[in-house]
Amino acid sequence: MKIIGLAGSNVGKKTRTAMDVVLKLMRTNYPSAEVELLDLADYQMVFSDGRDYRSYTGDTLKVTEAIMAADAIIIGTPIFQASIPATLKNIFDLLPVNAFRDKVVSFFVTAGSPKHFLIAEHQLKPILSYMKASIVETYVFIEEKDFLRNELINDDSHFRLARLVEDTYQLTLLRERLRIEKDAEYDF
Repeated sequence: MKIIGLAGSNVGKKTRTAMDVVLKLMRTNYPSAEVELLDLADYQMVFSDGRDYRSYTGDTLKVTEAIMAADAIIIGTPIFQASIPATLKNIFDLLPVNAFRDKVVSFFVTAGSPKHFLIAEHQLKPILSYMKASIVETYVFIEEKDFLRNELINDDSHFRLARLVEDTYQLTLLRERLRIEKDAEYDF
């Protein structure tokens, strides 16, 4: 099982801090899973121009191919100006419409204000649904007050992230079992 942790911004530290917690939980609790971090701050991505993702080169091709090869993706995104960052939206634009078909996608949001808790519901979930993702229904919303000196200090946030990791892994496992059972129905 291949799981990608996608830190969806090229600035800031809070989302990456929370993603580090998520990836540590995944590696500790599910050591058989192949876990990879894609932090968009570490890559030089070009803007989508409508081409097939395989025709890009460099970091853009590397990131999109890794996402397409994953069984599950855990997205971490900050909220900027009441919206998801352009870097994350660009990832969605680079990928084909059905990019997340047969993939489990879960996410957490970091925000400076509790007023932004519905951004995920009104922006991120519709995009993921359109792209055919099997979305883990509950996401984690983490506020600025939950961090201190680039460390996630809120115990409830840790608990909710652990649950997100468990739900993501279990749903991915279930989807794989269902796929195997479905494939077994065919005798060719």
